[in-house]
Amino acid sequence: MSKGVPGLPPLRPLGEEDLPRLFEIQLNEGARQLAAFVTEETKDREAYLAEHRRFLADPEITNRGVEVDGKLVGSVAVFPVEGDIELTYWIHRSLWGRGVATAAVAQMLKEVAVRPIHARVAEDNAGSVRVLERNGFVRIGSEDSFAGGRQATVTALVYKLG
Repeated sequence: MSKGVPGLPPLRPLGEEDLPRLFEIQLNEGARQLAAFVTEETKDREAYLAEHRRFLADPEITNRGVEVDGKLVGSVAVFPVEGDIELTYWIHRSLWGRGVATAAVAQMLKEVAVRPIHARVAEDNAGSVRVLERNGFVRIGSEDSFAGGRQATVTALVYKLG
């Protein structure tokens, strides 16, 4: 478990016992709308738990829980996709705008030395854009993709670190 840097939330390995809490966190409709790139299947508890059990078991995925005041409030992960390494994170909506996501990503980037790392964010998700840019990610392009959280095609900004 990471003790963290003063001012940064500690990250810790995720376990299967954390999945029900993470499922509840990601059900927030406003967060799902803004995140955009989620699927309807993630609203189904058993499907969510099964998928995330597979993620926990995959040695190529680095999953970490984000804690604030000893309570699990989200997750951050780095995973391979189509030959690239991607970053993803999800923080409880009540903590948005407090620097928790920025700090969690910073902690993950200290732990995972592989570069480059890519990230994608809906064009209108200004908060996530700030999280990435504050952590040194640079916008390298954009792409239009279907976003399950909006049931529409949206523009995703593509970012890269390193």
